[in-house]
Amino acid sequence: MGLPWMLVGAAAILLVTSSAQTDIFGEGKSDKEILDNLLLAKRYDKRLLPPVSGTLIVNISVLLLSLASPDESSLKYEVEFLLQQQWHDPRLRYANQSRYEYLNAIHHNEDIWLPDTYFIMHGDFKDPLIPVHFSLRIFRNGTVHYVMRRHLILSCQGSLNIFPFDDPLCSFSMESISYEQNAMKYVWKNDEDTLRKSPSLTTLNAYLISNQTIECSTKTSWREHYSCLRVELTFTRDRAFYFTTVFIPGIILVTSSFITFWLEWNAVPARVMIGVTTMLNFFTTSNGFRSTLPVVSNLTAMNVWDGVCMCFIYASLLEFVCVNYVGRKRPLHNVVYRPGENPVTQGDKKRETAIPNEIVSCTTCGANPCTHTANNGCATESCLLQVRKKEPPHPIRVAKTIDVIARVTFPTAFAVFLIFFFCHYKSFNESPHSQ
Repeated sequence: MGLPWMLVGAAAILLVTSSAQTDIFGEGKSDKEILDNLLLAKRYDKRLLPPVSGTLIVNISVLLLSLASPDESSLKYEVEFLLQQQWHDPRLRYANQSRYEYLNAIHHNEDIWLPDTYFIMHGDFKDPLIPVHFSLRIFRNGTVHYVMRRHLILSCQGSLNIFPFDDPLCSFSMESISYEQNAMKYVWKNDEDTLRKSPSLTTLNAYLISNQTIECSTKTSWREHYSCLRVELTFTRDRAFYFTTVFIPGIILVTSSFITFWLEWNAVPARVMIGVTTMLNFFTTSNGFRSTLPVVSNLTAMNVWDGVCMCFIYASLLEFVCVNYVGRKRPLHNVVYRPGENPVTQGDKKRETAIPNEIVSCTTCGANPCTHTANNGCATESCLLQVRKKEPPHPIRVAKTIDVIARVTFPTAFAVFLIFFFCHYKSFNESPHSQ
């Protein structure tokens, strides 16, 4: 007799419970009332993992919202994104009688179990450590969809020795702080291999060229038994900015210093003004830009550029000093240079008007040529004058020759340097190591 009465009691309890559940999830109930009943302490404990068979799978996806960098020469990049996490919690299932497809549990976030996701990164949080909850939804089958906005300042890895031809690599990882991989595992939702980008994605001095989503390498992770996902962002520099503010002005200043080679050797004011002005302008431009660059101890591409350009400008100034010094030297054969006359023809005239007592060789004396004085016995049309002592070139002629040589060697050497400079550092940029 006792057993039938027990069965009747159990059936009555189930009937009352069923009617209570129907009442709880009735169409007139709000999502707050449903959540209050789902999260009762006697039926839900947020300290425990969701009771699923095997490992709890947390699906992760990232939606990029904005990218920014403080300035072009910085290795700090600000990244704002939505971190979306999704998992299944059977304790939060509710009946289909409710008119809600999902429950908005944003105000119950402190009463629901949430993954203890933290970021492994080399940087800072722009927001407080407690993130701003954007969305927390619970669906009828117990699926929880949790979205939060994060704003990180990443310290990236860049090859400053080839700046501005480097492509900085920024990365951050997400990992559970307390649950090992056999209890909870992070996976990329739908096996995403790249990040999703918001249609309203904005950038400020941050030029993203590629990104990828991968699992953390166990070789580089110091916590091997915890699930970890990694995001890698590869940025590039706005090289048009550097060409318009550094390289093209530098080329103009260096080539401007070569103009002095086409001026007269004795145009002292003009050549001094051009040489000194280009040097001071280059110093001003270089120092103003260098103040914004990161300080490093090794040789950088910008150091090479500044040093070689300054050497060319200084060498052109030294060339003028050399030309002016040589041109003002007193000629050894005491020929007086007259302005407006060609020093080459002056030397030729001197040779034509031979000294009266100069010894010359005559070809009219038969097999054994004889020697006469220039004014004695030998017709000029039948004699070949051979000056025994060759006169040195005129100093002005030497100065002008130096200018002619400089007109070719300086631009050619600078052109070779430009080709080598840009090809060399471009090859560094294309190598896998620079990535």
